[in-house]
Amino acid sequence: DDNVIRESVTIHRGTIQDNSLTKIGSRNLLMAYVHVAHDCIVGDDCIFANNASVAGHAHVGNGVILGGMTGVHQFCKIGSYAMTSGCSLVLKDIPAYVMVSGNPAQARSMNFEGMKRRGWSKETIASLRTAYKVIYRQGLTLEQALAELEAMDASDELQILIDSLKASERGITR
Repeated sequence: DDNVIRESVTIHRGTIQDNSLTKIGSRNLLMAYVHVAHDCIVGDDCIFANNASVAGHAHVGNGVILGGMTGVHQFCKIGSYAMTSGCSLVLKDIPAYVMVSGNPAQARSMNFEGMKRRGWSKETIASLRTAYKVIYRQGLTLEQALAELEAMDASDELQILIDSLKASERGITR
């Protein structure tokens, strides 16, 4: 419901190799020449800028922003509220809230400005900032980082991050 699908967007139907379903949530903006391949699942409130392409079987969470000409490899999972810069090549999963850029994409930070705009509390943002440092700045394996995060006092927002890390099958963008 309430999606804006601009000119020359392509959305492929699902195939028998998966669940025979390509699903686009509500209130999304798919700008010109966006491509959503077969068997993709896209959440709600996403923005895919011009020429962003999502390959088959990819899953995109809620509130995700894909910069122009971003390419997402097949079977990748992009966590809710993640963001890519223009011309990024996503080859691994992106955890929730993480901002990536480059070819191949690398984690740069979290979308803290987007969190402020959504009215999230300073405590929630501070908790996610700490979580980012655990994942990306302490040299831990994903399993070690998850153990530390699960020991923290988990808000609903932190749980979204933890769940996106647990759902990763391709490894996360580092």
